[in-house]
Amino acid sequence: MGSIPVPAIPLLVVDDHQMFREGLARVIEKEPDLKLVGQCASASEALAALKGTGATVVLLDVDLGSERALDFVTQARRQGFDGKVLIVTAGISDQEAVQLVQAGVSGILHKHHSTHLLCETIRKISAGEVCLENAYLGPLFRSVDRSRTPNRPKLTDRDKIVLRLIFQGLTNREIADRLEISEGAVKASLRQVFGKLKVRTRAQLVKVALEQYRDQL
Repeated sequence: MGSIPVPAIPLLVVDDHQMFREGLARVIEKEPDLKLVGQCASASEALAALKGTGATVVLLDVDLGSERALDFVTQARRQGFDGKVLIVTAGISDQEAVQLVQAGVSGILHKHHSTHLLCETIRKISAGEVCLENAYLGPLFRSVDRSRTPNRPKLTDRDKIVLRLIFQGLTNREIADRLEISEGAVKASLRQVFGKLKVRTRAQLVKVALEQYRDQL
């Protein structure tokens, strides 16, 4: 018996530069596990296209002319979109990066990286990982308000180690290899941390952990 084919990840590209969209479309066409289901030049156009395309991952530029990425993310969540959003940008301010992470984006990647890295990042965030440029971890830490941490649940040493590795962008398998434990043990640790912090996604986990446990991490 042959292996069951894995469904391709449906992608929506939102960028106001046509040349970039067309170039990205050519890259995605060569990847059997990725499928471009729509291209939009504006946030408003993308919001209208979300349900019809069935996209589960949105590749989103920050500067969309008169609109910003944050406008799209905020409205998309209000519409009930529960897919992943990867910011693909030529540049972004620290403040806007923090706002986008707080709004629930799953990753921020600069356009100067290779298309190979972009495709790998798409796969990671589709699988539930968080992928942030290291340059934005500092601003995220500095954005934390320590006064909002009363009665926080206690983290074990294992919880803290796993969180630090998540901040580095490691997958469950990579964390397991680093700690020399099973992937199942990593998943069990994550379930415990998700429950303690009362979050459902890795992006929310990063945000809450930075807000409430910066002094321990």
